Amino acid sequence: MQTYGVYVRSFHIFASALALSVALVMPVTAKPVTLVALGDSLTAGYQLPASAALPAALERRLRASGLDVRIENAGVSGDTASGGLERLDWAVGEGVSGVIVALGANDMLRGVDPERTQKALDEIIQRLKAKRIDVLLVGMLAAPSLGRDYVERFNSIYLTLAKRYDVVLYPFLLEGVAQNRQLNLADGIHPNREGVEVIAKALEPTVTRFVEQISRKAP
Repeated sequence: MQTYGVYVRSFHIFASALALSVALVMPVTAKPVTLVALGDSLTAGYQLPASAALPAALERRLRASGLDVRIENAGVSGDTASGGLERLDWAVGEGVSGVIVALGANDMLRGVDPERTQKALDEIIQRLKAKRIDVLLVGMLAAPSLGRDYVERFNSIYLTLAKRYDVVLYPFLLEGVAQNRQLNLADGIHPNREGVEVIAKALEPTVTRFVEQISRKAP
């Protein structure tokens, strides 16, 4: 009976040691990085299914490259920078690590005073940083037809804010797609499926660095 008791105690000690060694060897499973894409119709995926919208296309590329990331689509067609600010609190919920801010296209198309656009984007960034949420700012360029003064004032918004708050900047959302008929819908403004994929491919390196930056901060 005594021998059996010694055996049982020895077994428990061995089992505990084995469990500890496995725990030390096994990697800790980190939570996926959750991003929110806060934007307008270019983010929402105008006239496209949800699976073909930019956040979904970008998420597929990132996951295929080995990044455990989830991107929530918070794009609203027709939204301005001020509109994005108004819905910021409910668009960015709990557990979000970073926000891709892609607003300003509608401000430009409507000729909104660049000062007003910058003020709204400034407050969005401030409020996100106050919550310790990282920001990737995606820029837009003004149409030359709006005049030199407007173009210069509008185009300077994004670089100014990126420097002021030390946030990651992707200068022009429609790089490689703007004015390309093959990559846009009939309206000549919104990208089609192929256009979205071009944008996602171009954005991928910047968003990859953004996600890695967030991951390095994680406890």
